[in-house]
Amino acid sequence: MNYQVALTLKSRNVKTGPIPVSTTTYETCPDACIFKDGPCYANFGPLLMFWQKVTNHQEGTGWYDFLTKVTNLKIGTFWRHNQAGDLPSKDRVHIDETALDELVQANDGKRGFTYTHYNVINLANNQRIVRNANRDGFTINLSANNLKHADQLIDTQCGPVVVVLPMTVSGPEQITTPNGNKVVVCPATYRDDVTCKSCQLCQRQRDVIVGFPAHGTSKLKASAMAQAA
Repeated sequence: MNYQVALTLKSRNVKTGPIPVSTTTYETCPDACIFKDGPCYANFGPLLMFWQKVTNHQEGTGWYDFLTKVTNLKIGTFWRHNQAGDLPSKDRVHIDETALDELVQANDGKRGFTYTHYNVINLANNQRIVRNANRDGFTINLSANNLKHADQLIDTQCGPVVVVLPMTVSGPEQITTPNGNKVVVCPATYRDDVTCKSCQLCQRQRDVIVGFPAHGTSKLKASAMAQAA
């Protein structure tokens, strides 16, 4: 499959800061993501309109042109893959190992990071693929739906974990999962002087979980999902 991807070299998103960000066609979003057809932040506003253009091949390029652009980024570049979209997959269940390996190679020497909702708990091959990508320098954060799910993802030991938190979380609260794992609230969600560019925590291999309070147009629904057991 020739995945369609747009690489924006300087994001205008105030939360990410002016870093390179990519957007991948909607077809890569996994069936395992409970947010994808509902309260996903990318389903609204200007990002949705741009995402639709990428999905319809009105914006962006094919996979190999995208890889060339990533390869040509300066050594040490801090960049985010997929402000919308997910890892390459031909069936929305299994990660396309060949395509992801190509991206990991293109990222060599750079500091790319992303997030995924692909199932790494029940699908051992997905787990292995993500673990290898993290080992080889491309950071893939495992996206948890709630704190209980975060514990399950931590137990896979295949990558760092992030989690959706209830919308009532509004600052640097002390939060732990049911199993006692520490959650740090993303500072860019409550401080105007912090961006992904200045923080860079999600790009690091780490034990701490990064939490994102539900936000956006459907934050009430997302918040309810985050509180579900």
